[in-house]
Amino acid sequence: MSDPRFDALQQWLERGLGLMNYRLAPASEDASFRRYFRVHYRGMSLIVMDAPPEREDCRSFVHVARGFRGLGLNVPEVLEQDLERGFLLLTDLGEHQYLRVLNARNASTLYRDALVALRLLQGGESAQGLHLPPYDQDLLLKEMGLFQEWYLERHLGIEVGTTLEKVFERLAASALAQPQVPVHRDYHSRNLMMTEQANPGILDFQDAVKGPVTYDLVSLLRDCYIAWPQDRVLVWLYDYRRQAARAGIPVGASEAEFLRWFDWMGVQRHLKASGIFARLNVRDKKSGYLKDIPRTLGYIRTVARRYGELAELDGVLRDFSNQ
Repeated sequence: MSDPRFDALQQWLERGLGLMNYRLAPASEDASFRRYFRVHYRGMSLIVMDAPPEREDCRSFVHVARGFRGLGLNVPEVLEQDLERGFLLLTDLGEHQYLRVLNARNASTLYRDALVALRLLQGGESAQGLHLPPYDQDLLLKEMGLFQEWYLERHLGIEVGTTLEKVFERLAASALAQPQVPVHRDYHSRNLMMTEQANPGILDFQDAVKGPVTYDLVSLLRDCYIAWPQDRVLVWLYDYRRQAARAGIPVGASEAEFLRWFDWMGVQRHLKASGIFARLNVRDKKSGYLKDIPRTLGYIRTVARRYGELAELDGVLRDFSNQ
């Protein structure tokens, strides 16, 4: 099958960068329109990104990569770029994705490293100098709207009208009330790589924003792709809060307040994720993410049952689960 972009990518590597006698292999799957290939060249392994400019903007990737590297985070270095055509040549962080290597024995070590890196991202004046766009109310509400449009209406064929509007507004207000810090926005086991030095390697950061302090914690500890017992999650959560407070990161007045922020932020994120997974199936014919929806819905229901202000959401989930 013809693939004009792949042909153009090879021409860029050969004519633009002078690479010859290299070998390309698919490097990873992506839920966006980006593609990644591993370039084997003269005993080295590099990554080349193909991001169609009408769908993706490489400029944000380049900007955030530079900023995150300045914070001491282990992210790919941009070696070469063609922003007009959407091609980037990057250093390679390896093939050991957290999701593939995590188990009950190594989880505490791997999460410890990930939480240390998260403190680097959230703390310090240099982090505030990244000039990231705000995670504002419009974006928070738009993301939750994906759940109603793509999961309830298009995937399940269920109309709920305005039933969830007040819940969505409460969740957005909780997120905006939190201290605002740099947010990776997809800080989870599919985007963290186990590396021998400066673990973890961090990927897929181009959509970073300035937003709620608990957002990346939810992404990591209530991961859409792997779940851990609640008592273990709380140990990690409260330990992070103590360490972050010592580093000068604003974490609220009490553990109870921080847990509420974390719980409610998780509902917002998992509503968004459920909608995205349904959209990938309905619109993009990528059904592989459907298997993760029970996990994200499970997180939502567990939290919604705990807080009376989220009763409407629990009711909607209960109603369609009983159909």
